[in-house]
Amino acid sequence: MRISGGAARGIPLLVPKGDRVRPATDALRQAVFSSLAARVPGARFLDLFAGSGAYGLEALSRGAQSGVFVEKNPRALDCLRRNVAAVCKSLRRAETDLRVLAGDAGAAPLGGEPAPDLLFVDPPYDLIAQIAGPLFARFTEVLAGQPDPLVVFEMPGGLELQADGWTAVKRLGKGFRQPSAVIYARTPGAAG
Repeated sequence: MRISGGAARGIPLLVPKGDRVRPATDALRQAVFSSLAARVPGARFLDLFAGSGAYGLEALSRGAQSGVFVEKNPRALDCLRRNVAAVCKSLRRAETDLRVLAGDAGAAPLGGEPAPDLLFVDPPYDLIAQIAGPLFARFTEVLAGQPDPLVVFEMPGGLELQADGWTAVKRLGKGFRQPSAVIYARTPGAAG
């Protein structure tokens, strides 16, 4: 698995062994970032259930300004920290605008100034039904001051996820049984 575009393109990413971490595929990340295009340079991101950090590090490679990664799996955290260091070294930039938080993404502090522009959510698929509603409710609250935030939520291709106050504007991925990424924007007229 590698960074698929931007200034750090080709940098390999470490992934912990075993099946507890399911990293986003290179092809799916390429599709996501092709869709986000001009929204990435200068953006602040939040990468929840970060795993290897692939989404956030891809954003960084493509010009994101700063970001926060949240992961609780100790082995994934070790890989994530090493991946952040490798990508920052390749980009010749300090890690000062990046934070790695060890903890449960569902309970992580999402606040902070300034609020993120882009949120990447790639949870274990078996948790989606339980966490999606509360997460989107928190996004609405935390992102109230952001004019046009986007949430990229990875899920199984066959899952249709409705989120109060948010509208799915694009679905990326091939096939009913394959991973897909859904881009959500705040519903016009929704609180926030």
